Amino acid sequence: MESNGKNSLNDGTNGKVGTKGSTLWVCELVFRLVCVATTLAAAIVMGEAKETEQVPLQLTPSLPAVLYPVTAKSSYSSAFVYFIIANAIACGYSIISLGGAIANRGRRGKLAMLIFIIDELMLALLFSGNGAAAAIGNVGENGNSHVGWNKICNVFTKFCSHVKISVILSLVGALNYVFLALISIISLHKKDK
Repeated sequence: MESNGKNSLNDGTNGKVGTKGSTLWVCELVFRLVCVATTLAAAIVMGEAKETEQVPLQLTPSLPAVLYPVTAKSSYSSAFVYFIIANAIACGYSIISLGGAIANRGRRGKLAMLIFIIDELMLALLFSGNGAAAAIGNVGENGNSHVGWNKICNVFTKFCSHVKISVILSLVGALNYVFLALISIISLHKKDK
């Protein structure tokens, strides 16, 4: 059976080991695995962010302060809930797209274009979730004197650390989607040549 130098599976390698097509495919798989890990970790860390501290409550200037237990929890903020949901959706999609990328084996076509388009939607979703969580995290860290919101991270240090870590993890996942977009552009452009 004559092959004319082309791989019958059309896996993007043209029958050669270590070519640019197979390197891009391996990079795509690695980036998708990192997306799964980082978005899953970000959702879990933010979902578990909870801390209770005794906060002094001054009723009147003549009486001593009374310690009152106050809880900071990620579910108390709609921005944090949105962040958790955005990362959970991105994680679920990353698992599905990893399977699609393995099944597609570096081929170009309708599936590759669909994955590229949904990758961009996930990138936008992650960046919007990160922006929402970072904005509320910044208010927690610095407060907002214009509206009388006090900073809370000097009291709830563990909670604020969880928020920071989860935003960083999610940003790493979003950055991997940027790299996946570049890989898709290169791969889809190669098809046109």
